[in-house]
Amino acid sequence: MDALDQKLTSIFDGKVVRKDLLHRIKKGTNVPTFVLEFLLARFCASDDPAEIQAGMEAVLETLNDNYVRPNEANAAQSRVATKGKHRFIDKVHVNYVEKDRRHWAALENFDSRRVAISEKFYRDHERLLQGGLWAEVTIAYNEIEDDDYTFFVEDLRPIQLSRFDFGAYCEGRAQFTRDEWLDVVLRSVGLEPAKLSNRVKLHFIARLAPLIEANYNFIELGPRGTGKSYFFSEFTPYSTLVSGGQATKATLFYNMQRRKIGLVGFWDTVAFDEVGGIKIKDQDTIQIMKDFLANGRFSRGVEVIAQASMAFVGNLDLSVAQIVNSEVFDLFQPLPKEFDLAIQDRFAAYVPGWEMPKNSSEFLTSNYGFITDYLGEAFHYQFKQSNRYEEVSARIKLGKAVEGRDEKGIKKTVCAFLKILHPHGKPSDEEFEEYVAYAIEARRRVKEQMNKRKSDDEFARINLSYFNTTGEEVVVYCPESRHATATQEPSRRNIHADIEHDTPTGQTPTADAPSRSRLTLADKGAEAIPGEMQTGESLLQERHFTIYYGDTGNTYESIVLPYLQGAKALEIEDPYIRAIHQIQNLVRFCEAAIKAPTIRRIVLTTSYDDQTDLKMVAERLEELKQSLLELDIEFQVNVNERLHDREIRIDNGWTIKIGRGLDFFQKPDSWNGVGAHDLAHRRCLETKVDIFRRTS
Repeated sequence: MDALDQKLTSIFDGKVVRKDLLHRIKKGTNVPTFVLEFLLARFCASDDPAEIQAGMEAVLETLNDNYVRPNEANAAQSRVATKGKHRFIDKVHVNYVEKDRRHWAALENFDSRRVAISEKFYRDHERLLQGGLWAEVTIAYNEIEDDDYTFFVEDLRPIQLSRFDFGAYCEGRAQFTRDEWLDVVLRSVGLEPAKLSNRVKLHFIARLAPLIEANYNFIELGPRGTGKSYFFSEFTPYSTLVSGGQATKATLFYNMQRRKIGLVGFWDTVAFDEVGGIKIKDQDTIQIMKDFLANGRFSRGVEVIAQASMAFVGNLDLSVAQIVNSEVFDLFQPLPKEFDLAIQDRFAAYVPGWEMPKNSSEFLTSNYGFITDYLGEAFHYQFKQSNRYEEVSARIKLGKAVEGRDEKGIKKTVCAFLKILHPHGKPSDEEFEEYVAYAIEARRRVKEQMNKRKSDDEFARINLSYFNTTGEEVVVYCPESRHATATQEPSRRNIHADIEHDTPTGQTPTADAPSRSRLTLADKGAEAIPGEMQTGESLLQERHFTIYYGDTGNTYESIVLPYLQGAKALEIEDPYIRAIHQIQNLVRFCEAAIKAPTIRRIVLTTSYDDQTDLKMVAERLEELKQSLLELDIEFQVNVNERLHDREIRIDNGWTIKIGRGLDFFQKPDSWNGVGAHDLAHRRCLETKVDIFRRTS
């Protein structure tokens, strides 16, 4: 133990752990960090090597016996039924179920949502009712058959803190210098500060900003393997990491069908990993995101206010030197095209991920740091209860080039630094100026890239500055671009010109410059042709054709999907959605239709006869309805006993008539052969298809 270890362990006894033990055991297990640290604090509270080795073995044995992995839920339940009871390590939620008029416990990995629990547990541990709590929980088997539950909680010991004393945290902080506390925070996330420069230390503190400052928008792009996503997936249970994939407004913000708020209402921080891979199907999602990033509120039928911060992390594939000296590329290059200037302007800070060291055991600490959950609780408390904005506003003085969103972003970054490093009071003038300079640099990096993208001077005031205590104005630069003319004085391009006129004066196109396609008909504002519909450079026309018996290559996507551009609703009239295979065809059709990003409503009108298994049909259609609701799409079923015709009507004016309705595929010869699942290879029955625009 060095001097800082001794000081930390004496002041925060019971709230620290040796981080090298965590590194050793973490590599071989897929268990949350705070669970491992809880066990290490119990079994390895010693400096004796033999005792530590015995403690490590006890930790591994405890994990094997008590930690429930998600794919072992059935075996865990069987163990309780066989033995009568067993102790597990799992996350426990307690929910009040209105129709039952009682509380039920739900265990995540044990995979049971109806576990009886005594009032004393959720009365003593409020977190059980507010997002759940990781705990050692003894589950017992209920032998009484007349009861409406199989398992009950016999005992519960929290792993996470059930209560947090912010006053004691601040009293402890007051006994450290700023630099000592900075090192304590870095050791708590597993890093050895002695191996890091002061600038890199501040980068790591900036990574923590979205976890402690509400409605804070942060981006970090850089090389792979620098630990960008770790802080949001392992450091605190109040953050969630969205790993690429599709981002929908129902998932992120508000599901109108379920009347339920999305991720921004449940987490302190919503982080997007591999941001370049995010797929946003609906432009409304971007518009709502703009509103939320601006002021933490949005309207979607109801007015919603939430405090969640948003963090975006991803990878840069080009060298930074190449980017900042290029007239074509900028540091926002990996972002999806939907992240336009309005989104970028809402980022408070851009952390230079290319300056971060690669993940290596060289930078891991062997000293003591806070138990992750304790520091996470300190951050969560300040996220909810602490506001340093007025304090910063009264103390900071910014230059004239700093505009509205610049000022807000800079101040919120400084607020985050104060909460992390000075929860107990005010920093010195020298420390405060250091945070201000860093915050201005992080905001300038955002503004420089927007200035490169914009064809006019809207973002040209990039020389952001502040006044120090002597009254001197200090202009802050980004080190990577300070001497890059292409970034400091970007050439203005005519965005409407073709590629041969789009090269800056005196320059020739380079091999690494991306090609610029000519404007499409839609871009040039071509008028719609009656009876036809524009899709980029192609035009959709009315079609009348026959699918012959035995044909392949005809799918719902190939027939219907091109005509769903701009459509919000479609109506399916088909009297024969009765048998299992016909319902499966309907499901496949819906899977094809929702590939159109604007679809929000599907209506089915069908009919039944005396041989229809109404219960089976109702159950399967209800399952389809619920799955569509998860995607924020309404599904409605109407019954019309006089229905005979088959057609699909789209609210953008197109009608599609298929003679056989949705059921124009032959039954496959084998369910293990080609065509059994991919309809493009399935042979068809003969039918006529008519696609036309309605006249009214």
